[in-house]
Amino acid sequence: MIYELRIYRTYSGKLPDLLARFQNHTLKLWEKHGIRQAGFWTTLVGESNNDLTYLLAWESLAERDEKWGKFATDPEWLAVRAETEKNGAINFNVSNQLLVPTAFSSVK
Repeated sequence: MIYELRIYRTYSGKLPDLLARFQNHTLKLWEKHGIRQAGFWTTLVGESNNDLTYLLAWESLAERDEKWGKFATDPEWLAVRAETEKNGAINFNVSNQLLVPTAFSSVK
């Protein structure tokens, strides 16, 4: 398994907008494309409480490339993104890392 760690840093006051977009739209589109989430978190204590952190689970890089590519170009996603950002961008920074479990990880 490969896990993708993604951190979205939102503009001040925009985290509720991002959470609503995921809850009401993005997760349904991910299901349509076979994208599996492994968890979502907001920051209780840390550098910024405007962050959404989540993990995606992939069988391989090829699976990620195929499914993420289809999602990113899905007309329904593009429409949702445009509608939810009509009053301005939600995120000012998105970071991601592709992670592989160690031999001693409880997550494989």
